[in-house]
Amino acid sequence: MSNAEGTNFFAVMLIDDNEIDNLINQKMIEAANITQHIYTHTGARSAIEFLKNVEKLDGIAEQILPDVIFLDIDMPLMDGFQFLDEFEKLQDNTKNKCKIVMLTSSINPQDVNKSKEYAYVKKYINKPLSQENLESLDV
Repeated sequence: MSNAEGTNFFAVMLIDDNEIDNLINQKMIEAANITQHIYTHTGARSAIEFLKNVEKLDGIAEQILPDVIFLDIDMPLMDGFQFLDEFEKLQDNTKNKCKIVMLTSSINPQDVNKSKEYAYVKKYINKPLSQENLESLDV
């Protein structure tokens, strides 16, 4: 199960408080055929809790953790940057496995620059996801 480029992830995670954006992005990921599983979270806090819980699963955490996390910036309660601050506290094997792609409607240069300060952020993409973005998703 992979596309022409051979990109094939076990799982990707979408974190966005906008359920419609999540649905659109999920459909794009499914159409691109790059992953077997899509985890969707409408809040950054629940996503962090999910990752923490997976870390506790000795031996199989590596298999369940998402390969790529698509992260929105502008969310209530915990925004994308607060998520990244919490993500930094996770175990090394989690941080090494999960590549983060900022997926946002923000075109604010400050957001782009701030995202570059985080070692685990591999890419900055504007919403919505496109087939082109997914095909060139070199993380």
